Amino acid sequence: MLLLKLAAQDLLTLNSRRRMVPHLAARWRHFRGADASLTERSAWAESLVSLASDLVAAGRGNVEMIVECAATLSETDRPDGPRLIDVVLVGHHPHRRQLSVQLVELKRWSMVTRVEQATADLVHVPGMGRKKHPALQLREYYEAFTGTGGPLSGLDFECGGFAYLHNATDESVRPLIDIDMPTGSYARVYTNDGREKLLSDLRENFAEEGGASAAEVLMRSMGLRNTPLLDAMIWSRGEDTVFTLRGRQKEVADQILDTASKVLPDPLNPALVPDERRVVFLVTGGAGTGKSAIGLQIKAELEARGRTVKYASGSRAFNGAIQEHVGYGDREFRETFTYFSSFVTPPDPPLDVLICDEAHRIRDRSTNRFWKPEQQGTQPQVDELLDASRLTLFFLDEGQSVRPNDVGTVGLIEDAARRRNARLVRYGLREQFRCGGSDAYIRWVRAVLGVTDDAPGQWTPDGLMHVEVADTPDELERIIRSEALAGASARMVAGYCWPWTKPLGEEKRLETDVRIGDWHRPWNADSDSFCENDAPPSKIWSVHKNGLDQIGCVYTAQGLEWDWCGVIMGEDMVRRDGQWVFQRGKEHEEPETGIKRVATPGSFDPKVKAGSVDDGEFARLVRHAYHVLMTRASRATVLYSTDEETRTYLKELVGEVQIHGLRPTWENLPREARVPHLPRPRRGKRRRRSRNTPGSEGSDLRLF
Repeated sequence: MLLLKLAAQDLLTLNSRRRMVPHLAARWRHFRGADASLTERSAWAESLVSLASDLVAAGRGNVEMIVECAATLSETDRPDGPRLIDVVLVGHHPHRRQLSVQLVELKRWSMVTRVEQATADLVHVPGMGRKKHPALQLREYYEAFTGTGGPLSGLDFECGGFAYLHNATDESVRPLIDIDMPTGSYARVYTNDGREKLLSDLRENFAEEGGASAAEVLMRSMGLRNTPLLDAMIWSRGEDTVFTLRGRQKEVADQILDTASKVLPDPLNPALVPDERRVVFLVTGGAGTGKSAIGLQIKAELEARGRTVKYASGSRAFNGAIQEHVGYGDREFRETFTYFSSFVTPPDPPLDVLICDEAHRIRDRSTNRFWKPEQQGTQPQVDELLDASRLTLFFLDEGQSVRPNDVGTVGLIEDAARRRNARLVRYGLREQFRCGGSDAYIRWVRAVLGVTDDAPGQWTPDGLMHVEVADTPDELERIIRSEALAGASARMVAGYCWPWTKPLGEEKRLETDVRIGDWHRPWNADSDSFCENDAPPSKIWSVHKNGLDQIGCVYTAQGLEWDWCGVIMGEDMVRRDGQWVFQRGKEHEEPETGIKRVATPGSFDPKVKAGSVDDGEFARLVRHAYHVLMTRASRATVLYSTDEETRTYLKELVGEVQIHGLRPTWENLPREARVPHLPRPRRGKRRRRSRNTPGSEGSDLRLF
């Protein structure tokens, strides 16, 4: 958990625009579930600015300030809430060049008196009563950061800490700095009298440059930067683990694995009386909270134990990317990934475990226009999924339902589990790993689109996620292409606001359907095979290098992510008189070619035609579609609207974007952040190795 990560000079810029405190307050409410007090807000405004100003004065404005930070994700689950250190300063040591970290407690105390002559551990602060010596707090933080399991464990680092009482003099807080004060590398105390000494020590602890790269190392070690999904899977082929799960993620995975070991029969030691109990796990969480990471980790663990496992999804793009990009050349691996509609006839014998990702895409029935009547599903699809296995996992985000026949909800799964007399266990995930770990960005997107009732405010840069608005589609494409050519993963996507032509002729030529003035680009190929100019089929558009030449939509982007994502908003959702207006489009056919073009701008998605959904449902689905598209990036989103009034509105919300260090272009990223994306593996089987059964330490849930 953290509230803000910015270089000192950027924090001052943010504060000068009166956006720092509102951002911190919004993050505080998200994590703590209550509003920050006026005292807390005024402390941020005064103390953070004071420390940042001193860093700039010392010539260390590039040192990164991580504000209100917990050492590990496990801190979030403490009964009394996470221990938050005021500021973690991160940079490189000027002489030894390793990671340099200073833990900082900011105090606005102007006077301190001793409580007992015999000890300096407790002091009296007028108006506040008895308080611990700040060094005792810093000792706890120091042990959390540097101890076994802490984020600095295993790294080459220098770490210390200090308390800064910028309103005090040495004499007014004498008990804090007397000879009997606590000692240690974390126990320094500075007052306003000692400001010059503080500036000198900052120069001794930090180099002028390198704060961004040092912060990237620490963020990864703290679990706040996740490896992209497909890269993590490729990297782990043949290894023991797929993902490093943290905090709540690990708790969920351990509980599921522990339950599997209790419920599922041991193939080597069958029980005299088989255990017939059934368990359904329902894990909810927004985009990027790690649902797929948990599911894929559990799949790998259970397969290593010899269990029969299938991983099902309602997303053709997600499955296609995994099967074709990660599982290339490994038929056995590819065949463990399937679709919700694959269980009309239940497997015999039943699977041990069925993992259902993106369960919000569950359909009412399993049907297909190419199937014979006897092949069509006759019962609810959710029942087919439950009948397919002994232990069923559902990962669900109701905010990503984008089709009218998406019926997957918490209530649907609860009812189905009740009908099967199965034990239902629910978990909720909150920590954000997509969009740079910026839950502030996720909340901002949802508020802007009206997915939630929150009033949309101006975007506040937080050092985790970047957003900007392009003036033209050419500008958007230029940004996305430059990032892709530099080494980032990047794609362009759009609302479904143009007709979609199937590949033409024997050469399978792609028509440039997406037309904005003189700018024309094709949709990704509506094909299962490669098209002209080596345009990839839709199922691997998201991962093939030539996918950059086409525009994706919500159906080919859902469940995937890239470093940079350019999002084109069409005229299915435009801003008029202070509110969103939703429009259906009309097409006309060119008499010479038979190709369909836009006659009336709006939505051309065949799934949300007027005869399919009413206006209210149409608006909901369009909002959700853009919510999906605007949360595909892990570092930066570039927005463009074809509607001028909407574009102006977005520009007002995003505000100025050229803040030093906050535009995460690939070339400007620190070396540690420029992790190249992996090519798909060569042909060949994966090596699989068994692991020891993990326990469920730390879990407070006991099923049996």
